[in-house]
Amino acid sequence: MHSQTLPDEPSAAEPRGAVAIITNRRGELLLHLRDDIAGIAWPDHWSLLGGGCDPGEAPAAAIVRELDEEAGLAVDDLAELFETKDSVGSGQIITFFAGTWDGDEQALPLAEGVKLQFFAPEHLPVLTVPPFIRHGIHCYLAARPGA
Repeated sequence: MHSQTLPDEPSAAEPRGAVAIITNRRGELLLHLRDDIAGIAWPDHWSLLGGGCDPGEAPAAAIVRELDEEAGLAVDDLAELFETKDSVGSGQIITFFAGTWDGDEQALPLAEGVKLQFFAPEHLPVLTVPPFIRHGIHCYLAARPGA
C-alpha cells in the first residue's frame, strides 16, 4: 500500500497521535469501544486502538506502545499508511498504521475502554465511529488489493 497524506498537513508543533487498523485473516477489523466518560475524545464510539504521542515520540513508536498499553497486543507487521487530523475530537494529527493479528480479541487484557471486537467491514455503517476514523478505514479498504 502506498503512503499518502490526507488533507490538513501537520506542522511540527501540532499534537500527534497514532491508530492501528488491525485485520484478521477473514478481513475483519478490530475495533475498540471507548469509555463513555467526560473529558475524552469520542466517548462511547467504536474506534481503532491507539492514542497520543508522548513528547518527542514518533508515531511508529507510539502505536507500538499504545497497542501494548491498551490491550497487551503486539503486531509484527505494522505498516504506516497516511495521516489526517482529528479536527473535531482531540485536535491531533493522527498517523494510521495497518497490520494483521489472528488471536481471540476477548482474551486480550483490555486496560482502557469497554471492549474489543472484530467486525466485518459491511457492519461499519451501523456503528458509531468518529468521522476521521471511518474515513481512514474507508481509504484503507479502498486501497486493498481486490477492493
